[in-house]
Amino acid sequence: MTVKPIKNDYDHKMALSRIEQLFNAEQGTPEGDELEVLIVLIDYYEEKTFPIDLPDPVEAIKFRMEQQSLTDEDMVMYLGQSSRVSEILGYKRKLSLNMIRNLTSQLKIPVESLISDYKLHV
Repeated sequence: MTVKPIKNDYDHKMALSRIEQLFNAEQGTPEGDELEVLIVLIDYYEEKTFPIDLPDPVEAIKFRMEQQSLTDEDMVMYLGQSSRVSEILGYKRKLSLNMIRNLTSQLKIPVESLISDYKLHV
């Protein structure tokens, strides 16, 4: 097993190619160990090279609503009265700390996605 750091696109491409060859390797074998190491290296390289920005809080909420087939009415229990839900989803009002807590604990939206600053459309 010859594994080296992934420093550029060529190294990345070669590591992905090698993963394809090792994909069905059994755990505990030299090939399985190589596969595990390559996965870690590729993950590190991709996180560093292709960072993904978090969505703004409203987009994070809308995404979770879509995932769970929630309506604006369903959001009343997390954000308050229906007019408040409309204001939040329409970028007219910011989330309060209590709303963030509710969304994090009840809908499991990561707090990191809810605390970033965003512009209101007033």
